[in-house]
Amino acid sequence: MKFSNRYSKTLFLERFIANIVTNIKKAAPRFELGIKDLQSSALPLGHAAVQDLNESIKHLNSKMIHSLLIISNGHGEDAIAFEIIKRILAFSKPIKIEVMPLVGNGYLFNSMRGNHVTIVGNLKVLPSGGFSNQSLRGLFLDICAGMPINLIKNWLIVLKKSNKKYKILAIGDLLPLFFAWTSRCQFSFVGMPKSDHTWNSGPGWSISDFYHKIKGSEWDPWEIFIMRHSNCKTVILRDEITANNLRKKSVNANFLGNPMMDFIDSSIETKKNLRDYKKIIMLIGSRFPEAFCNLKAFLCSLNSLNTEKKVLILCPLSQNCELSKIKEILKRFSYKLQKKDFYVGEESIWKKNNQYIAIGVGTFNKWATLAQVGLSNAGTATEQISGLGIPSLSIPGRGPQFTKAFAKRQQRLLGGSVNVCSSKKDLTMKLYKLLNDNDFRKEQSRLGVQRMGSKGASKRIVQHLFLNLLSE
Repeated sequence: MKFSNRYSKTLFLERFIANIVTNIKKAAPRFELGIKDLQSSALPLGHAAVQDLNESIKHLNSKMIHSLLIISNGHGEDAIAFEIIKRILAFSKPIKIEVMPLVGNGYLFNSMRGNHVTIVGNLKVLPSGGFSNQSLRGLFLDICAGMPINLIKNWLIVLKKSNKKYKILAIGDLLPLFFAWTSRCQFSFVGMPKSDHTWNSGPGWSISDFYHKIKGSEWDPWEIFIMRHSNCKTVILRDEITANNLRKKSVNANFLGNPMMDFIDSSIETKKNLRDYKKIIMLIGSRFPEAFCNLKAFLCSLNSLNTEKKVLILCPLSQNCELSKIKEILKRFSYKLQKKDFYVGEESIWKKNNQYIAIGVGTFNKWATLAQVGLSNAGTATEQISGLGIPSLSIPGRGPQFTKAFAKRQQRLLGGSVNVCSSKKDLTMKLYKLLNDNDFRKEQSRLGVQRMGSKGASKRIVQHLFLNLLSE
């Protein structure tokens, strides 16, 4: 009897060990993917690691999810979403992708319609050009224009996604993060607007700086609470310092590079016919009518700029610009339409004294690398030219978006690569120095490149998402 019991126990133990070995063998590929996931968070990725990730993605393709909703809440966030979608479609077999732009009309995604990509939600251009958090007046106008109702409609669409087994990628800040969390779907978050450089650099004497120091991050406690949720599979941040601070708070935070640099064409070389000019890129922003005020402020400053050499001012405009209104403003400042061509894709050329202004619609990606200096009252575009080594100057206006507080925050975010001017006269003086003092310009250039990093982040982000979110 004892022998029988021993034999039964021995047999049970053998079967138990055999089951464990079998499970370990099955788990090995997932363990391998976990190792490669760790590799994906290291920068820069080695060639072997990239190959491993690509191989892992090929194996995962058979287990890919079929439905992904991407929520973005800003013009820069739309551009990041655009780059991510391109790479998802290139890496995997067809995935049904829906995009919900919470700001504007989503025109950036029009070229993707029908290619496994659908634009969903209630699209609306608000008076402030977006969700105004810099101005009470802008916020009031947005509310009067129906912003709360529009948000509720979009939120209800997101809430239905859990029944259809969607996964969600939220890009932006609290709003898309909240939408993803309340959906009860598995989600990942790409949080590009906030950086701990904004309070960790500079004097740090403002109330907001003390507030962030107490929290230990620019991200707020309620945002961190959502990032810790079990449905949040991974969080991707814009720089290492922010990722490190969130990891201390038990958030699965990763820094894979800054995707804002990926949609700039840095291969364009300066044409021979431009070499005799001092070159400035003038970024007035994409939110109208505020952009008109920015244009007027820059033209006032350029009015008193004296240089011996001819100056070419490249003014790329967003697709939603009112071109006729831009031309009216140029005429009001005594610029005259020219028959001259620079052959860089310009819509028209305007001249006053030795200054030439080239205006073009949707030409930012082509023109960004041609400039030496920037005049910039913009958000994402300012960060992009800083990353290209182009120092810039800004002059805050009435807002609702580009206010003095926003400009100061941006200056610290970029390590001083963009300099906030106190007046139009101050801007003119600093512009003259940047154009003519090569050593000073190079030093300012270095600061922006350090803060923004190099290209390639979008590819690493997509690889990371495949391993952490886009598999069943």
